[in-house]
Amino acid sequence: MTSVKSDERIQRVSIVTKALRRPELGALIGALVIFTIFAVVDTTGQFAQLQGMAGWTKFAAPIGIVSIFVALLMIAGEFDLSSGVMVGTAGLLMGNLISEVSLGVWPAMIITLVFAGIVGFANGYLVIKTGLPSFIVTLATFFVLKGVNLAVTKLLTGTVRVDGVDKGDGFETARDWFATKIEIGGASFQVSVIWWIGFTVFATWLLTRTTFGNWIFASGGDANAARNAGVPVARTKITLFVVTSMASALVGCMTLLELRGMQAGQGVGQEFYYIIAAAVGGTLLTGGAGSAIGASIGAAIMGFAAIGIPYALWDQDWVATFLGVILFLAVLVNTWLSKRAKGARK
Repeated sequence: MTSVKSDERIQRVSIVTKALRRPELGALIGALVIFTIFAVVDTTGQFAQLQGMAGWTKFAAPIGIVSIFVALLMIAGEFDLSSGVMVGTAGLLMGNLISEVSLGVWPAMIITLVFAGIVGFANGYLVIKTGLPSFIVTLATFFVLKGVNLAVTKLLTGTVRVDGVDKGDGFETARDWFATKIEIGGASFQVSVIWWIGFTVFATWLLTRTTFGNWIFASGGDANAARNAGVPVARTKITLFVVTSMASALVGCMTLLELRGMQAGQGVGQEFYYIIAAAVGGTLLTGGAGSAIGASIGAAIMGFAAIGIPYALWDQDWVATFLGVILFLAVLVNTWLSKRAKGARK
């Protein structure tokens, strides 16, 4: 009796191949290695303890919140170089609405988030309608907002800083939601860590369990093919620009509530941290692949470096160099893993 050969297309994929196909695998391996290195060279004995965790998560959480949505936008094939300066813009706008216009904290925060959404919509609309690279459009937005931040703040306050927000109605309630500390085992964790985890879970569900998630991958993989298949590419990308800008604004509001003020230059340069976190987490710069979990792992690696280097008594001037090396190595590892996954035996 002749045996029937099984169809290769329906063969089960091995666990190893599935693991190699996960975009965040390289970041996870790197995170474990870097965590172990800093735990070994730590001179305080706190890095691997709750106190150390509270330190690196305080640094990583704001980066992680924004980098998650930057990663979604990158998966769709676009960049937002105005995400960093939007942090400062949002904090300054909210602060001026409270201190100069005498609005309550909650109305000021809502107006700020709406404003950020409008800026994000403008970015996305211009990218889609003009056909210009998002790199150029959002870079222009970056410089516009940077100038406005400084000029308007000096015009309204006479300085480059906004203060007095803690006198606004509803400040303490808003601070409890977005900038308070949670005591766990004698260590003080920022509440932003909970927001970070929540957004990671939400974005992962969005990418892997919804039609919109499929649209994101399709838009970044092959936009023309996606349009021919009925994917609303323009609407998908504009929506991602909006939520990325609003995520940056939320971090700006958190920063304002935590510090009770905001400098005009706050957030400038942070956009590179967001992109690095997403890229380290396995998001392709060319679009079409990536994950929210990977972006969060990338942010965690930055937290390891920010706390681990001073704990090891190394020169902190090397932090930026360290991040550059990590970015380069992560992209190499992710590329290698991707090739292995494509060539792996099922």
